[in-house]
Amino acid sequence: MPFLLYGFYRAFLQLFVLPVLFRMRRVLKEYPWRLYSDAPHGLADRADVVGRQYGWFEFPNPSRPEQKLAMVFPRHWGVGWWHRRMAPRATPELKAQIRMVWFAGDPRFTGVIAAPTSDESAARRFRFLNQQTGAEGGRHSVAGWGATAEDIERGRRVGAGSDPL
Repeated sequence: MPFLLYGFYRAFLQLFVLPVLFRMRRVLKEYPWRLYSDAPHGLADRADVVGRQYGWFEFPNPSRPEQKLAMVFPRHWGVGWWHRRMAPRATPELKAQIRMVWFAGDPRFTGVIAAPTSDESAARRFRFLNQQTGAEGGRHSVAGWGATAEDIERGRRVGAGSDPL
């Protein structure tokens, strides 16, 4: 009986996971993977981020590489693995697992982050990151970050502005 209940529970969870997977697929079809070494990250709340935040990473603005944009995990669900490696008290072995990260997306809108495998040949532990300091928060405009109409349309095609898990 416990196995049957657990099976129903996992099937129920898939109803929420499948839309997120399809959205990740759209992002990965539109944007190439890039490998970042020592991307700034943290768990503390940032003053420039509007709304709830469950950890953040900074990536360079595509139109102004000297400018770093903070992107946050939009939901707490499923980010425990990342939090254990981002925590100040994490061991050096754990922190080394996110020293390099894979990122696909545009830091002005949305993206998918992943950790590399131990040999750094593939990505795993996929999670969405959202831009929460942009126009929807009222603090900055994406045009101020150098986003062109083409960039904005590309962001719309991958669902920027909608609420992923």
